[in-house]
Amino acid sequence: MKFRFLPTLYFTFLLGVAAGVAQNPTQQLTNYRQQVPQEKLFFHLDRPLYLVGEMIWFKAHCVDAALHTPLDMSKVAYLEVLDKDQNPVLQTKITLDGGKGSGSVFIPPFLASGNYLVRGYTQWMRNFSSEFYFQSPITIANPFSKPAAAPTTAKATTPYDLQLFPEGGQLVQGLESKVAFRAVGEDGKGIAFRGRVVNQQNDTIARFEPHKFGIGTFGFTPETGQSYRVLLQDAQKQWFVYKLPDVLAQGYAMQVSESTANTLDVIVRAQGKEGAVSLLAHTKGIAKHAAQATFQNGQARFSLNKNVLGDGTSTLTIFDNNQTPVAERLYFKRPKESLTVSVQAGKSQYNVREKVELDLGTQIGAAATAADLSVSVFLVDSLPAPSPVFIDSYLGLSSDLKGNVESPHYYYQNDDEVALDNLMLTHGWRRFTWDDVRHTKPKFAFPPEMTGHFITGKVVDAKTGTAVPDIDTYLAAPSKRPQLFVSTSDSLGRILFELKHFLGAKEVIVQTNTRKDSTYRIEINSPYSDKTSSYVLPKFHFDASWKNDLLTRSINMQTRNSFLPKSAQQMMTTEADTLAFFGKPDEKYQLDAYTRFPTLEEVMREYVPGVAVRRRQGKFIYRVYDKLQSNVPFEEEPLVMVDGVPMFDTDKVLTFDPLKIKTLQVIDGLYYLGPLSFPGIVSYSTYKGDLAGFPIDPRALVLSYEGVQGKREFYAPRYDAAEQLKSRVPDFRNHLYWNPQVMTTSNKQTLNFYTSDQIGTYRVVVQGLTDKGVSGSKTFTFEVKKSSL
Repeated sequence: MKFRFLPTLYFTFLLGVAAGVAQNPTQQLTNYRQQVPQEKLFFHLDRPLYLVGEMIWFKAHCVDAALHTPLDMSKVAYLEVLDKDQNPVLQTKITLDGGKGSGSVFIPPFLASGNYLVRGYTQWMRNFSSEFYFQSPITIANPFSKPAAAPTTAKATTPYDLQLFPEGGQLVQGLESKVAFRAVGEDGKGIAFRGRVVNQQNDTIARFEPHKFGIGTFGFTPETGQSYRVLLQDAQKQWFVYKLPDVLAQGYAMQVSESTANTLDVIVRAQGKEGAVSLLAHTKGIAKHAAQATFQNGQARFSLNKNVLGDGTSTLTIFDNNQTPVAERLYFKRPKESLTVSVQAGKSQYNVREKVELDLGTQIGAAATAADLSVSVFLVDSLPAPSPVFIDSYLGLSSDLKGNVESPHYYYQNDDEVALDNLMLTHGWRRFTWDDVRHTKPKFAFPPEMTGHFITGKVVDAKTGTAVPDIDTYLAAPSKRPQLFVSTSDSLGRILFELKHFLGAKEVIVQTNTRKDSTYRIEINSPYSDKTSSYVLPKFHFDASWKNDLLTRSINMQTRNSFLPKSAQQMMTTEADTLAFFGKPDEKYQLDAYTRFPTLEEVMREYVPGVAVRRRQGKFIYRVYDKLQSNVPFEEEPLVMVDGVPMFDTDKVLTFDPLKIKTLQVIDGLYYLGPLSFPGIVSYSTYKGDLAGFPIDPRALVLSYEGVQGKREFYAPRYDAAEQLKSRVPDFRNHLYWNPQVMTTSNKQTLNFYTSDQIGTYRVVVQGLTDKGVSGSKTFTFEVKKSSL
């Protein structure tokens, strides 16, 4: 009997989306959201700057993309560190439980100094644009390598990137438009400049300057028969020339303004267009308002109550008579609720090796509320570092916008509504496109990992390289606790193994049943994304003035690593469950309790009544007696394993040294595993669970594979006793505290840790989220100095 298996949810999504296409954009959007859930990932990184030899610690929150409530769908998150060319230099996987998880990754000494990009995603997120991935810049310094000389390049004719965005998306002849602009330098940050729009007679039509971060707006009405250029004068009085977006003879112009404190006026003007237009407003994919209007005197007007919009970024889309989107812009509504995180220290200055106590509280408005927080305390030195990413401004703002958002937290900390609206005009909505929504049969290559990690691959013909369907495959990692995973290739030769509790680095063996499928080859896919994004890292320049700070921090890092306890250097990957995948066996033999025979054939014949050893056509075979039918053996061979690895050559098994086998377990019945069934199981376990030299079939694929990481302890010594305080063991930690799991309640939570021998200013960063999706963050500093006594 054979069963086909793929995750049920995978087909549920496909069938649900293909069930029918809605008749209008509101229904289409509602169906899309219901049938295609969207995730957001946020990672709290312990600090923005690292040295090689240090550890990156992180906390992950996986939330519903619209509601920001914890989303317990994906069980694995992926984190990568990419270099300036977006090549991965570090990769790891962590377990998500209830939409949260934590982990760490060691920075090896061979990495070059530079700016790097940390990005995170789930397998389900791989079905969509890489722009949706979490992305945050960090700086890594390598004090052991000589700084590379800055490359000499010819001076660019336009060193600044100037982008122009007509409100609504189009410039149309004869229609007044607001044009937003954004000008950035090579470092990706906005510049100060003066700009002009000139026509073909070099007459100045409009002048403009940025309001904040190189972003601003100007009004402009393109005339028929004219062509335009944009001139930019930088702070050095140099002029640069840019093109204006194409001016259309026919089209739509959109204008959004606040008529009252609670009302938005949306005006649509058209050139060469007639009939009615409709407006759809949605907040993060949830439809909030729909209306229709006809053109009167060349314009259609909508009045939108802001109270119907959700918090955060909303999209206002205009559709023509054919329900085709023709104009669109974003609007931001400040959240009604925010999580206030309060952090209080006993004092503002501490001695070295002194106890620090922090009182943490979380509230929404005046009411205390429970929240899931992560806390980091690290030294602030003079080395330049990127601005950290904060959970509230990331989830509420930058995660929904296209392109790099400079200083997103500024918009949350300041009531600068002009800068905020300018940001909406220059960064488009990035969660989906209307083509996505209207696609009747979307295909998802990556099903969500709802129960554990997936290993995927393909079965191909070894000679022709073509995909082969309906081939049974087996994946195992030699272990004291036998764990076997199986999959049958689909019509395209694809295989998928669903791994639960697969921790740490293991040697993985993947094979077919070589008794009958010996001409096939198995290829395993990388679980990491190969997509790149538009994120541009700022250029890295090594400054000679960093020498002393780097030397100090390097000595501190090496000293810390030298005295780090072994327990803090290792990942804990031990499983509490010691049962094999088949559970409690029907027969179990500890061979040391019996007289040892020189051959395994004698062991099986003398001690194991549930398994018959027979010989056919010159080869040994096993037959397991069915416990449901006394003394009636199955007609086919059982699954035979050594340390969990299937062995399909019984002759080879019986030649193995029985003195290397510790335990023998037998299942006396039909056993079902995924799409396969086995007429009994015979499982041998060696003393170390490492195959003990048993030869692997040369046709099997053997590879080193990294499962989800285990737990690593963040080491922080304590100085409770006098002898510890007076210890001569140096303590040069610059990272004093990291705790990814701090749960507050209606009462304040108290944390404590000790300062090190390293004096200076230390920053405390606290970030977190409630179960209702309200996020918040807090930072403050304290000083550590040597006692004057």
